Amino acid sequence: MAKSVFITGANTGLGFQIVRALYSSSKEPYYIFVGSRSLANAHNAIEAIKTEFPTSTNTLTPIQIDIEDDTSIQSAYDTISSHVNGKLDVLINNAGAIFDRQIASERELWNKSWSVNTASTQIVTSKFVPLLLQSSDPRLLFITSGTASFAGSANRALKVNQSPETQGWPKPGFLGLPAYRSAKTGLNMLMLEWHRILKEDGVKVFAISPGLLATGLGGDTEFLKRLGAADPSVAGPIIRSVVEGERDGDVGKVLTRDGIQGW
Repeated sequence: MAKSVFITGANTGLGFQIVRALYSSSKEPYYIFVGSRSLANAHNAIEAIKTEFPTSTNTLTPIQIDIEDDTSIQSAYDTISSHVNGKLDVLINNAGAIFDRQIASERELWNKSWSVNTASTQIVTSKFVPLLLQSSDPRLLFITSGTASFAGSANRALKVNQSPETQGWPKPGFLGLPAYRSAKTGLNMLMLEWHRILKEDGVKVFAISPGLLATGLGGDTEFLKRLGAADPSVAGPIIRSVVEGERDGDVGKVLTRDGIQGW
């Protein structure tokens, strides 16, 4: 029987690469729900992946979901539940965004960052947990960031951690990603809480830090490349390895490509 996987924010960037990695896998059959705020974009992503991997026997289904909209979340839940007879094997909370360079209002910036990256992810997870609990091998994944690490914040070699060279306020130039990284640090705690809450239910809970990637996450891929971002395609196999059980010894932790990310 095919393993059912729901990925939010799956029509572009890292989400798209996760879909590619799973759809091209021959290890086991997959029934993949491609979540997107726009059904048209989900369809376009599906057609691109099917064209790239024409011999795959896995299944792709578009799902409209705006993770900030409770009605949209409920509709996605109802659709997926009907397709999988009330059972979901894997939920990958991938949808997220960087607003630090996009929103001028400080209050709006911080509210939006936490709403998209943390609060809405919590609400989606709460809604879909009943479906996960019907699986014989349930997995719950949260896509986090290297910028969320307290230990990593001490690395002054990274541009996001460098201190401004000027005194006074306001300070000119790039001041890092404080709203985004704070929200992702909150997401790490969210993962730990779900690991604690669902431990006796046998749900394997992980956070995955795929590294800095040149996605449209912050609306400026060239800016991310200047920060040293890698091509998003390197991340798909990392997430697939977690879905397929290769990292089960690290449950409840923040996984990187080669090891564990410090808190």
